[in-house]
Amino acid sequence: MKPRRIAFLAFDGVNALDLTGPSEVFASALVESGGATRPGYAISILGLKGREVRSESGVLLKPHQSLSARLDIDTLIVPGGRGLRVPSVNARVAKWIRERAPKIRRIASVCTGIYGLAATGLLEGRRVTTHWRFVRDVTEKFPGLRMEPNALHVRDGSFYTSAGVTAGIDLALALVEEDYGPEVALRAARELVVYLKRSGGQEQYSEPLRFQVEATEPIAALGAWIRSHLRHDLSVEALARRASLCPRQFSRRFQRAFRQTPAAFVEDLRLGEARERLAASTTPIESLAASVGFSNPDSFRRAFERRYGLPPTAYRKRFAARGPEAST
Repeated sequence: MKPRRIAFLAFDGVNALDLTGPSEVFASALVESGGATRPGYAISILGLKGREVRSESGVLLKPHQSLSARLDIDTLIVPGGRGLRVPSVNARVAKWIRERAPKIRRIASVCTGIYGLAATGLLEGRRVTTHWRFVRDVTEKFPGLRMEPNALHVRDGSFYTSAGVTAGIDLALALVEEDYGPEVALRAARELVVYLKRSGGQEQYSEPLRFQVEATEPIAALGAWIRSHLRHDLSVEALARRASLCPRQFSRRFQRAFRQTPAAFVEDLRLGEARERLAASTTPIESLAASVGFSNPDSFRRAFERRYGLPPTAYRKRFAARGPEAST
């Protein structure tokens, strides 16, 4: 089989990471075929003109071809960047996408790339997302869109939209998984040292990050550490030692910073992570419970059902039954 052709649009004022992040994912997706390993994708960067473009950060990118090139494109990626919001650029990109769309299997936007894709009219009535900072403006300019403001990425038919910058990497991994399965996607994620392959429904702005941004207490930075050490002892005593405080003082300051008790905060993170893992793997419940720090499977099952209204096994079955389109 030939590699699938992935085409990226490039223009002056493009966000470089919106383009290079997903591009590295596709370049890292290697598939086994006939006993040999081969690239799963061929990557093309299409410029509005036949010259290099300057990204928002000043990085220069040299497109492989211009928009006039006749390519059989499997997947088109529209990156974001302030350059796409220049009216003349936006109009040209939208016109080109409208003309080529019938021959392209799927079209995706990263971050503010939605400005170019939405201007085509092809997203009317569809579920979409974008960077949280641009949600209101996009909604006002394109009222026919069904905005999902918190999602990392959303699929509606053959159109995909994603949130800001690194969410483009999550989207690219989801597309790889859609094409070649989870093993290829996870190998690509590991190659890129991606900490976690996030699902599309995960919120852009996590609670630990929200508290770190809003809190003035120095202890707020502990939230991120807890999130990445869920298997550890996260009792009040253990956390107090890490913060160099006595348990009573630690609990008081933690509640002031996070607006909930340490125990409730830890359980929230453990259950949220467990829900993600239930949807993304077939790991036995016992192993999964231990992996997020629950002392035994029964306490995990009780806590999960109390929070989400159904047992972990039922949650997993229901999520799997919805299919990939519904789960993103």
